[in-house]
Amino acid sequence: MKLAELLQGKNQQIFKVKAQDCIAEAAVTLSENKIGALLVEDANGGIVGILSERDIVGGMGPHGADLHDVEVAELMTADIIHCSPQDTVNKAMAMMTDRHIRHLPVFEGDELVGFISIGDLVKCRIMEVQAEAEALRQYIAT
Repeated sequence: MKLAELLQGKNQQIFKVKAQDCIAEAAVTLSENKIGALLVEDANGGIVGILSERDIVGGMGPHGADLHDVEVAELMTADIIHCSPQDTVNKAMAMMTDRHIRHLPVFEGDELVGFISIGDLVKCRIMEVQAEAEALRQYIAT
């Protein structure tokens, strides 16, 4: 399955945070929306990074109790790995596995068209496997 198909059936709301926002604001957004990562925008609205729960936890050691005042730009992952709507679910899973990441922005050219998680991909694969199993059951029954 192509990611374009997966995105059609997915909630298209993409949560973002500004690079200059503090970690406390980002953490509230993550918690309230029960999500694991946010895309990070610069002042012009361009995507400049991803802030994940893992990035926040990693900032606890060096910043301690002052972490809530740290700017998102200091903890975000700036090296953005992304995919395209034409990529397959399997390719996206391989990208995530190889790079030990759980979220991928989906870009068509320079335009952000989606943000997927490993959970989205696993759910899709489970549905595909169930459909294949059902097709095999029907084939054997005939």
